[in-house]
Amino acid sequence: MLEDLDVDDSAAPAIAIAPAGASWDEVADHVKIMHNPVLVGPGGDGEYTGAYWAGNRLMMAESLGTDQDDALADLRDILLDRGDL
Repeated sequence: MLEDLDVDDSAAPAIAIAPAGASWDEVADHVKIMHNPVLVGPGGDGEYTGAYWAGNRLMMAESLGTDQDDALADLRDILLDRGDL
């Protein structure tokens, strides 16, 4: 599980930001346990990915762009559209 995460809580829902080098196993464990969304990246393609819990499974929002602020806003929009506050 990830610890001491930066969290962007400038708008709802709050989104944790995975530290550089975090593994997908760590991210998945964190989301499964804490049920809060996590922004990961940028990956090899330079784009951010969001990870969040939906019902009983981990979901990924890929290709959120190369700018962290835009990626956070896009992930929030996805979560708000789904009703996952």
